[in-house]
Amino acid sequence: MTHSDECHTGGCLCGAVRFQAQGEPVNIRACHCRLCQLTMGAPFFARALFSQADVEVSGPISEHNSSDALSRVFCSKCGSTLFAKRANGTFMGIALTAFDERNLFEPTEHIWITEKVNWLKLDDGLPQYPEKAPE
Repeated sequence: MTHSDECHTGGCLCGAVRFQAQGEPVNIRACHCRLCQLTMGAPFFARALFSQADVEVSGPISEHNSSDALSRVFCSKCGSTLFAKRANGTFMGIALTAFDERNLFEPTEHIWITEKVNWLKLDDGLPQYPEKAPE
């Protein structure tokens, strides 16, 4: 299924923050790094990566710099974590389940599995990378 000309919408738990992402994601990954685990309060961050220029966000958001390269963006009202935004202005990851159509995108690979929680079994047949995926 090609989404290239489509506009994909979504938002937070309380509905105060809404977003539109235009076109096709650069990649769709499940990140198992410790920062993503702590940010999401979950074993991994499943996200679709879009160019920041292709994403419009409205509503009350707050950001937290989780590293020099990345900030986490969440709703200021309900606290839903929605995005991981690169500080250099290039890309942002959008949480897959924040899209209105939560089954629209599926991860195609797992990254940072060296930091994966031990009890999570990855048996989906997708490629797995110890750290970041090769470019």
